[in-house]
Amino acid sequence: MSDRTNETMIIYDKTSAKVAEGEKGTKKAKITGLAPGTVVADGEYQNTFKDATTGQESGKSDVKGFTVKTPVPDAPVNESSDATNDGATISAE
Repeated sequence: MSDRTNETMIIYDKTSAKVAEGEKGTKKAKITGLAPGTVVADGEYQNTFKDATTGQESGKSDVKGFTVKTPVPDAPVNESSDATNDGATISAE
């Protein structure tokens, strides 16, 4: 395995436009701005490593596909209940 302490991960989209650059030595970069539930196929993005000293980039490698998480709604708050003849009416925000 290569020593990546002096390298930065760079991510490109399928048109070869740079979409993300990580921090040196972390071996990570974030793709952001996608809508919840977006399905990204294998190879829609590619990544490389760029050496901080020489500026040279490795060959591109396809990023494995993923689905952007859909946020879970917040839990109810400020609940109240009003008794009825056969149960209750529950209110919350």
